[in-house]
Amino acid sequence: MIDSPDALRERWLNRLKRHRAIAIIRAASVSQGVAMAKAAAAGGFRLLEVTWTNNANPSDMSQVIRQALPHCIIGAGSVLTPTDLNEAITAKAQFCFTPHTDPQLIRTANAQTLPLVAGAMTPTEIVTAWRAGAASVKVFPISALGNAAYIRSLQGPLGLIPLIPTGGVSSESAPALIAAGAIAVGLSTALFPKAEVESGDWQAIEARSRYLLALLQSQLAND
Repeated sequence: MIDSPDALRERWLNRLKRHRAIAIIRAASVSQGVAMAKAAAAGGFRLLEVTWTNNANPSDMSQVIRQALPHCIIGAGSVLTPTDLNEAITAKAQFCFTPHTDPQLIRTANAQTLPLVAGAMTPTEIVTAWRAGAASVKVFPISALGNAAYIRSLQGPLGLIPLIPTGGVSSESAPALIAAGAIAVGLSTALFPKAEVESGDWQAIEARSRYLLALLQSQLAND
């Protein structure tokens, strides 16, 4: 029996409430992506997103990461087309992010019991994504929209829609975004600095992951 969109949403939102942050992985090779995932997981991340654009063999990468980190939840990001989505489903993605709102992609994902987080910027786009059945809404790119001030301004009219800001989120802005009402945040370059990835400084990335998650937990404890 296929779960209803409401049941799918509830399970996904419960996961977000437990974990609050998603590590977004873009890598030049599968082995590099796996090392990035392992470093983030060692620092406490449990939600890991492998992007389907600007990534080396994302399908293979996500499957290898899942085998290496069975305690983590592995999803697909930057899914743009039906082909991308079908590849993610075949790779057994456990959640999916799109940078835009495509009702057909949402319907396909829901039919596969795959939580899909649709991308949006404006209030109209956010409501459209939610009404189309998205499991939550990715507000992107948040650094260009005003960071926490923008999320806070949406809470009055749209507070019932769970928002996940991504795009330029940093260790400084992440706690403020959670305080402003975001259910979770997505982190990429701030979590995986290019120089550290290229040099293989996985200990630094593990330490940064642990520090960032501690900041988020501290913020939640003070709310």
